[in-house]
Amino acid sequence: MKDKFYSYIEQLQDSITDKLESIDGTASFSEDIWERKEGGGGRTRVIENGSVFEKGGVNISAVHGDLPEAMQNYFNVQDCDFFACGISLVLHPKSPMVPTVHANFRYFEMYNRQGKVIDQWFGGGQDLTPYYLFEDDARHFHRVSKQACDPFGEHLYSDYKANCDKYFWNAHRGEGRGVGGLFFDYLKPTSGRSLEEIYDFVTHVGDSFLEAYVPIVEKRKALEYSKEQRNWQEIRRGRYVEFNLVHDKGTLFGLKTNGRIESILMSLPPHVQWQYNYHPESGSEEEKLVHVLANPKAWV
Repeated sequence: MKDKFYSYIEQLQDSITDKLESIDGTASFSEDIWERKEGGGGRTRVIENGSVFEKGGVNISAVHGDLPEAMQNYFNVQDCDFFACGISLVLHPKSPMVPTVHANFRYFEMYNRQGKVIDQWFGGGQDLTPYYLFEDDARHFHRVSKQACDPFGEHLYSDYKANCDKYFWNAHRGEGRGVGGLFFDYLKPTSGRSLEEIYDFVTHVGDSFLEAYVPIVEKRKALEYSKEQRNWQEIRRGRYVEFNLVHDKGTLFGLKTNGRIESILMSLPPHVQWQYNYHPESGSEEEKLVHVLANPKAWV
């Protein structure tokens, strides 16, 4: 399974970066092949200073070795080895009219000292973070996400949408990071669902990413915006950074397993502001966004 899934994410990385380059039309992805001294490595691709994408990364990795003590405590295990592979992407568009997007899809195995698999699971999801709320965009993103889930169970979209709203929640701010999407973790084989069936589900969602995001970019990338709207985008990016550094489990896992710091922090935007006690004007489009972030809603 680990070889099969790694082959899939290699192909997914290629298809996503090829499409994003064609949309940007100016910038291209630089590629960085790296190795982890404890075992494994990855292929990082970063795009910067494009006409559409100010900064973005689409990374794949496969790492293995002794499970660090911090993670043994987290999983309540002892003397284990692990293997983890996945694809992780974050795109920060230049225009505040185009939303930031994040997605990742991953697979994890844990072994005893005899090399026997003692646990294995999939996780992942995709979510949208707008700076100005175009409700049609949110509905489109959620509609495609739901269509990806429905063949595998009519309850999956609602369950994983609720997980997403709960997970990507800046508790110290009392608001969501964005308008949600899907989030799932610890998807393990059970009597009713095999590992192959979970693989089919996760890859089906992965294949839906471009359909969920690209039409939004194409629709909004040419819209005009003001200096004040750009200023708002940078303030909201600060909230994005806060979530990633304070709450995100993937970031913390990477840091605790001696992950590659450049790849881990690739998700952070290049220009960010933190203004003291900032509040948008009453009745403004900015306030409208904040209200929705604080009160997650059903989009489909």
